[in-house]
Parts: sequence; C-alpha cells; structure tokens
Amino acid sequence: MSQSKKKIHYAWWVLLGLVVMVGAAKGGIATTGGLFLTPVTEDLGIGMGSLTLYFSIASIVTMLSLPVAGKMIAKYNIRILLVVAVMLEAGAYAMFGFMNSVWGWYLFAIPMAMGSVIVTQLAGPVLINNWFKKHKGLALGIMVGAGGLIGAFLQPVAGNLIASAGWRNTYIFLGVGVMAIVIPIVLLTIRKAPQQIGLQPYGMEEVKEDTTVNAQTATNGGVAATIAKKSSAFYFLVFFFFCETSVAAFNQHVAPFAMGLGYDVKFAGNAMGSWSVGVVIGALFFGFLSDKIGVKNTAITAMLLGLVPVGMLLLVPENPMIFKLATGLYGFVVASLGTLGPLLTTALFGNKEFSQIYGLAITGLAVAGIVALPIYGFIFEFTGSYTYVLYTIFIMLLLNVGAIILAFKGKKKLEKAGHWN
Repeated sequence: MSQSKKKIHYAWWVLLGLVVMVGAAKGGIATTGGLFLTPVTEDLGIGMGSLTLYFSIASIVTMLSLPVAGKMIAKYNIRILLVVAVMLEAGAYAMFGFMNSVWGWYLFAIPMAMGSVIVTQLAGPVLINNWFKKHKGLALGIMVGAGGLIGAFLQPVAGNLIASAGWRNTYIFLGVGVMAIVIPIVLLTIRKAPQQIGLQPYGMEEVKEDTTVNAQTATNGGVAATIAKKSSAFYFLVFFFFCETSVAAFNQHVAPFAMGLGYDVKFAGNAMGSWSVGVVIGALFFGFLSDKIGVKNTAITAMLLGLVPVGMLLLVPENPMIFKLATGLYGFVVASLGTLGPLLTTALFGNKEFSQIYGLAITGLAVAGIVALPIYGFIFEFTGSYTYVLYTIFIMLLLNVGAIILAFKGKKKLEKAGHWN
C-alpha cells in the first residue's frame, strides 16, 4: 500500500504529454501567427483585413469540426487521432511559408483548424477530466500555463527569426519543429482513460472515502446535455466564451499594434514574450484561486483585472516599458479562458456529460474567431489605429461580469427544476 502511494500516478505522465503537445501547438503556432501579419502584408501587398480573414475561415472550420471531433475522440484511438491532428495543424502552418497569394492562407487554414480543434481545444480538457478527480483545476492551469511558458520562449525566437531569416523560413521552421517534438511525446505518454491500463483516475480513492452527498454530486452528478443546451446558464456560458475569446483574440494583433506605433518586429516579439509569461503565471494563479474562492468569484475577478491592461494600452501605449507590462498583464488575464472555461462548465453543469456540453459551449469561442479577428484587422486597416478595438474589449470585459452572474442564476433554476442529478 505504501509503495503504491509512492509511485507517480500515470495521470501526471498524461499531463506531461498534454503540456508538451498543447504548449508547442499554442506557443509555437497559435500565438505566433500575429507576428507574421505585418511582414506578410508588406511583402506580398495584402491588406491586413484581407489576410486576417484566414483566422475567420479557421474559426468557421473550428465551429463545424467541434461536434465531429468530440465524437472522434470518444470513438477512435486517441494517440493515432492526435498524431494525425498535429500533422494537419503544424503541416498546414509550415505550408504558409510557400505561399505567394492570400488564397494560400485561406486554403491551408482549413486543415490547420481541423487539427487544432483536437490538439489545442478538446483533447486537453477531456483527458484531464478523465484522468483527474483531484487537483483538476491545478492540472488545467499547468496545461494552459505550458502554452504560455513555451510561447514565452518561442515568441522572441520567432520575432528574431522573421527579422533575420524571413517569414517564409520561420513558418517552415515552426511547423516542422512542432511535429518533430510533439508526435513522439504523444505516442509515449497519452492514453485516453485510466481504465485502459488498469488504473483509476487520480484522487478517486479519496472521493470514494468521502460519502457526503456533495462529494458524490461533484464527482458523478450533473445535467444532461439535452437539458443543459436549452438553459439560460448554457447561453450565458456561450456568451462568456464569445466575449472572453474576443478579448483574447487581440493577441494576434499585438504585433501589428506595436509596429503601427513605431516599434520594430523584434520589440513586438519581445512584447508577445511578455504576454506568454503572463499566461504562464495567470493560468496557475486562476487555477489556484478557483480552489480557494470558487470558480464564479475567480472568473469575475479575472474580468475586472482585464480592465487594467486595456486601460494602459489606451492611455500610454507609446511608452515601451508600459507596453510590455500591459501585454504581460493582458496575457495574465486571458489565461483565465483556458483554465476557467472547463471549470465553469463543470461548475454549472457537473461531470455527467461534460465533454458533450463543453464541446457545444465552446462554439462561442469559434464564433468569436469568425467575428473578432477580421473586424480588428479591418478597423486597423480603415482607421490606422486599434483605439476603437480596445474600447470594445473594455466593454466586453464588463459584459462578461454580468454573463457570469446570470449563468449561475440559471444554474439555480436547473437545480430547482430537479435537472441536476
């Protein structure tokens, strides 16, 4: 008994695999995309709004792929599925380096998004939900923070590579590099569920020892997806994902925002590195805080904190130190999306049909990508400034405070109606 307790539970090895996979895919691909916008538009003579439409195409594909991807994760071998998904995402990203027309970005955005849905959005929360009954919030925070930590390293590297080797070679280097690192790690560490290797989820023994109704409800109870998706709590959760993702989407525009103020691409890469450092700290902080003061209070705190960096970017963006500090704080706040999104879903609807409900709710994320990213680009293209974008983000943060409060009121209605069981 004592020997088994001293062993590292395999759940932590799964988490390590997710850390590398999600960290490399987000830090090496998703968050570096903005660094290429200005060099590509200047080199190929493409408008900023026209190029950023590829983000919208990716978001449309994401929205259409989410329900299919959820079913595929449940049905097929998770390691084979993840290997194919990584090849689609990273391979398509590398192909951007060979393109001479904006249509190339539109075309390869499709396989890139199809792979990204599984690699960066669904696999992590689903696998953590399968493997962890204890420290689930911490595990999510570590996974999200990994994207920031790896991004903190890769953002400046990517910025310097673009400046020295050109945007084409940098696209290829990042895409091929992600495949070379992630695929072996996935094959070595990832397993879909502990039952596959004769284990129980981490912390299950402690849950079984606790015989209280609250513990049983928290572990097994919840709302059926058919009921949840018709509730006000669900619609406010979707709205939360939409606004928070729209807020987070500004990361793709930090580089052109900086360069529009007169900073060079190296500075923009360093600023995005500050963003990534903020993500690391924020992911762990919000995961820890949710265990202490609850998910609802933590989410409200995150939205209010977001007003600070937005205000700094509106008032004193010309100061380089303030700009870097603001982007770091911004990253700190948006880390709450990856950490609190799954936790809010569980808090509102339980574990009963988590993957189905979460997969539906994050369509708000995809819709935000369709709408926010190109709108930000077109606003910059037409006005030469991101001022109106930042004002919009400020308002969305305030609206999200209301959405969180109303979502939990909707949860009480579900409980009173007897739908939570």
